This record gives sequence, C-alpha cells and structure tokens, in this order.
Amino acid sequence: MSVIYRRSMAYLDKFVPPKYAPLWNHPADHNEATKPFYLTCRIDAISFAGPKTIFFWSPWFKWGLVIAGLSDVQRPAETVSVSQSAALAVTGIIWSRYCLVITPINYNLCAVNVFVALVGSYQFQRAARQVLGGYAPHLFLL
Repeated sequence: MSVIYRRSMAYLDKFVPPKYAPLWNHPADHNEATKPFYLTCRIDAISFAGPKTIFFWSPWFKWGLVIAGLSDVQRPAETVSVSQSAALAVTGIIWSRYCLVITPINYNLCAVNVFVALVGSYQFQRAARQVLGGYAPHLFLL
C-alpha cells in the first residue's frame, strides 16, 4: 500500500502550484523565521497537516462517524445504543482537546471530533430518554 501511496503522491506533485507547495509538502520546520510569509499572516486551515501525512487523512475518514451518527437520527430512539452513543460523545470530547495539544495542531481533526461529540451527545440524549420512559426533562444535554 505504501508503494501505491508514494507513487500517487509523486505523480500528484507535478500538479501542485508552486505557491501551495509548502502546504502540500508538510513543512517539518515550525520556526516562524523560516516559514513563508503568507503562513505567518493567517491561521492555516490545514495546520501543517498536508496530504502527505496521516494528520490530513485521518480526520477525513473520521467524518464517516459523523455521517453515520446523523443518519441514525432517522432511526427510532429505541434502536439507538446508549453505551455506543455515550462512548462517541466522550471520545469526541477527549480527542477534541488532544488534537489541540499535539504537534502539529490539527484543526480539521478538532472540528470532526467536536461534531462526533455533538452527534454522540444528541443520540445519547435520545436513547437515554427512551430508556427512562419517554420523557426525562432533567436529561437535557443539548
């Protein structure tokens, strides 16, 4: 798999405009003095996690959890798992904090984890209300 990935990245290198090459190549040096000027003037949405790193691809695949959680909104509340929803909510909260502490800071990973936490909290609320008898006003998480 790594051979296919490396060859495809080498092929795609030819199509990256020169001004976006630092974002594409994931600069390893985070020193402000050596960064290109345009990177020092704004917050970079990719946050030094270019497509050649796992820091870029893992959040994109994690959006699948958010999509799955949103599709579960259509399901009846009695079929939603309380423990699974709670686990998604808690891990979303924990990893949202963690991705702001690691180097490189990954804002895309933070965004997906916030949405995982929100979807998990909403589904947990629905499932817990169903388990507690339909209506539990004291169990309003969102």
